Amino acid sequence: MTPTRPLILVSNDDGITAPGIRHLVETVLALGAEVVVVAPDAPQSGMGHAITIGHPLRLSKNPIFGPDVEAYECSGTPADCVKIAKHYVLKDRTPDLVVSGINHGSNASVNVLYSGTMSAAIEAAIEGLPAVGFSLCEYGPNADFSHAAEWVSQVCRHALEHGIPAGTALNVNIPKNSDTPIAGLRLARQARAKWQEEFDRRLDPYQRPYYWLIGSFVNLDHGTDTDEWALANNYVSVVPCQFDLTAYTGLKQLSTAWQLPMPVAAEVAAPPQPVPSGDYGPASLG
Repeated sequence: MTPTRPLILVSNDDGITAPGIRHLVETVLALGAEVVVVAPDAPQSGMGHAITIGHPLRLSKNPIFGPDVEAYECSGTPADCVKIAKHYVLKDRTPDLVVSGINHGSNASVNVLYSGTMSAAIEAAIEGLPAVGFSLCEYGPNADFSHAAEWVSQVCRHALEHGIPAGTALNVNIPKNSDTPIAGLRLARQARAKWQEEFDRRLDPYQRPYYWLIGSFVNLDHGTDTDEWALANNYVSVVPCQFDLTAYTGLKQLSTAWQLPMPVAAEVAAPPQPVPSGDYGPASLG
């Protein structure tokens, strides 16, 4: 009996013509998967988990990846793309894996909250589907994605063979290509960091003010178990993310300090445990 090919849904936030999604499609095709793409028809970076509710979505077939890939471009956000893929394009078919990216730029640390790439993966997790968002930590216009295939392939094979915990999407960030070989995959937690932001006020030709959001990234976390540490030490970081935003320690603290009743289930529920860190070289996921 011929083994069933895994069905992989691909999306992104940089748009269907972005170089990153082409590299991702080619990588999962090489795994022997059946690939369906539903991606935005234009860049949607920084959209977070926005969805379209005020106007209709447009969906069109696009032969951009050749005859072996069923691909669609969608007028909506990355989250819209996953929704319409699951409920309309795939109909009664359930993908074995949903992958998003490869994003042009890092989505480590607090960036995950703004990321359209990760919103596609998290939307898939909400729908009960195993999902991974991939990002390359290079912002230059001619970013080199060539080295990413090895790591994308390893993570996807591992996800297909061993699964991903329910309600979880993996946030995978890959260091930029350099003369130093990547040290391996490393499980990590999200670093505590922020953007130090300001607005640059300028004037248009009619002397009307407009504003550009600018800023610099500030890492406030000196732990050696974070995604930022992993990337700084040339590891591919793998952070399990969840869409349950409940602060469980906050529940207990508020219940005590404010003397508010707390549901019994919340009282006994164990807060999420920190993700253990570790080194995982190419052989371990081969």
